[in-house]
Amino acid sequence: MDLSSIDADLLLTIGLAIAIIAIPAAISAFSDSRPPRAATVGILVAGALILLAFYARPGGYTLKTVPEAVARVLARVVNY
Repeated sequence: MDLSSIDADLLLTIGLAIAIIAIPAAISAFSDSRPPRAATVGILVAGALILLAFYARPGGYTLKTVPEAVARVLARVVNY
């Protein structure tokens, strides 16, 4: 599978954004004794996007390069 045309930084940023939204939703659902269906789907989608981003980028990401990747994506959005 050729993933050279996929923007890994964008996938990583979208995956992290979905995870940031889904994790508090899951905690809220558990605290209200509701099944966390939407939160589970969100966490699965976020995990898939993050794994795809790590797979698509040669060499992967480190803890130091993740904030840099998010900053690059946000700079592209702001400057567009």
